[in-house]
This record gives sequence, structure tokens and C-alpha cells, in this order.
Amino acid sequence: MSLFGFLGGKKTSVGLDIGSGIIKLVLVDHSGAAPELVKVATTEVATDAIVEGEVMDPGLVADAIQGLFSTAGVKQKAVVTAVGGRDVIVKKIQMDRMKESDARDVIRWEAEQHVPFDMANVELDFQILDPEAEGLQMSVLLVAAKRELVESRVTLLSEAGLQPAIIDVDAFAIHNAFEVNHPDAMRGVVGLVNIGHEVTNVNVLEDGVPVLTRDLSVGTRRFREDLQREKGLSADESDRVITGASQSVDMGSYVEARGEEIAVGVERAAAFLATSSRSASGLGRVYTSGGGARIPGLNEVLANRLRVPVETASPLQGLAVRDDVFETINVDEVAPLLMLAIGLGLRRAA
Repeated sequence: MSLFGFLGGKKTSVGLDIGSGIIKLVLVDHSGAAPELVKVATTEVATDAIVEGEVMDPGLVADAIQGLFSTAGVKQKAVVTAVGGRDVIVKKIQMDRMKESDARDVIRWEAEQHVPFDMANVELDFQILDPEAEGLQMSVLLVAAKRELVESRVTLLSEAGLQPAIIDVDAFAIHNAFEVNHPDAMRGVVGLVNIGHEVTNVNVLEDGVPVLTRDLSVGTRRFREDLQREKGLSADESDRVITGASQSVDMGSYVEARGEEIAVGVERAAAFLATSSRSASGLGRVYTSGGGARIPGLNEVLANRLRVPVETASPLQGLAVRDDVFETINVDEVAPLLMLAIGLGLRRAA
């Protein structure tokens, strides 16, 4: 499912995650029996150039993207990227059972009942979740994004000399990588919590299907600001503390406070799903990813509050990786950052 574009039969996919703090690029080769990760590159983006996913300085960000492609030696111009945030709605709905071709004709009318946007300015897509089931109603996963959001991403890529092969949704791309690397988590109700620089994406899966997403306005930037404000640390020092590279400061109180915010967001998402789903099972497990997954003690705080097992998801656990990919990069440091980028790189037309 994608909001824009078609990748065609290309043998390699370039996944481009334009994050608020770090831009991530991955190259995935699809020519073999299984996808293979062949290149990873990252670059930091200037502070406040991107705020909560919104590009505030397109020229600066485009320059950063161009520099990243040049440094990585990637010449392919067609990329797979994603949008997310408050201007994207993902919702599981019920509608009269019909063929997919017929559903495509009426989905915009159905979306009017569920999406608080002007339908004249929205990009829509959907997926039938139970195509083989019987009955008068079917479950449909609906995604809607403001057209302005999609168009601004296309414009940014154009300024960087690139073209969008596919514009995906953050939550679906993260799920894509998660499904490949954690197939054992495709049963029951599972929370996937991607903790980025400014925003934490909560993606609730039910039997492997992403049925609910929520964005929380808390990320690693909040942890850094806590340390800088209350401990007088520099930006570099606070960065080392929250990534676990330095233990010079006790992070306990900060992790408790910010972890509580994230846990409440997960609880609310799970509670909403419980009231709107026929499933009687509650949240069974949570996986964290993103830069925040590296914060010492955060998984433990979440586990204590949510009373379910919490562990860090790996975007590399079930993926073939070419030998030289991490020769100059610390794989343990960068791996948690790559879930979204790898999910994008795994996208390929059937």
C-alpha cells in the first residue's frame, strides 16, 4: 500500500528516511533469492531544519540529502520515502463486502465518514484485511494523507535531484521491516514503538496487521534537553549519555519521566483498540526501535509501567547483509535507527 508511485522492476531499492535529526539512506538489492542490504549511510541535519516531520528549510535539507548520496556513492535517483505525523490518518474500518476494484470506486465516500480532512485535498489508499472471509461486512485498513504533505515531499526530492518511486507511510514502512525481522511477533496484539528525534510513532499490530497508529510529541530531543538544562551538559555530552556511550550522569529520573509519557501513549492506543476491536486479547508485547531505543533503562521503564515484555527490535535480524556494509559504521549504534529506512528499502513492486 502506498500513497504515490510505482517502483517497477528495479533490482535495487533506495530507502530514504528523512528524519528530524538524522537522514538515513539504505540500498537493498532484490536480485537474489532474498533481499540483501548492500549499503547504509547517514548524515545529521541542522537543528530545526525539520520540526516534527515538517521541513522548515527545504534548501538546507535538500543539500544534506545531496551530500549524503554523494558521500555514499549512490547514483540511483528513484527513491522510496515516507510521510507521517498529524496529517496522516490510519484507521481500520468496516464496509460492505465487495471486490477490491469496486471498493476503489467507493473508498473516497467511505473515507468521508472517518477522516477529518477535506476529501478534495487528500491522497487515499486502502487494503482489505479479510479478503477470503464471508459475511456482509469486511475489514479495511484505510490510510489518508493531506495532498499538501505528499506534494511537499515530492518537491523536496526534486530539489535534491531525486524522484519518488514510492511515497509510503512511516508506520507501514516500519511494520514492513519488523515483519521481515520478527516473524514470531505476527500473532496477538503487539506494540511497535519507534522513538525518533522529536516524535514517537506507536504502531499497534493485531495478528501482524497494523490496525492503529499514534504519534506522540516526545523523542530523544526531549531527553537531550533535559540533560542540557538540568545537568549543564553540552549537546555532545548529553548525546553520549542517552546513547549509553557515557555513564557520567544518572539518567534514572529523566528516563522515568519521559518513559511515562511514552507508556501512557501506548496504553491509550491499546485501550482504544480494545474498545473498537472484536479481539478479546490485550497488549502482549512491545518492541522499541529508533534512536530512543538506545536510551539506557527505557525498555525497563516501559515494561514496568505496561506490565508486558519490552525489547529492542532489530531491523537486521532476519535480513541478509553484505559483508562490507558496516566496515566503517558501528552496527550496534546505527542499527536501531534503521527500521524505517530498511522498511522503505524492502519495498518493491510484485
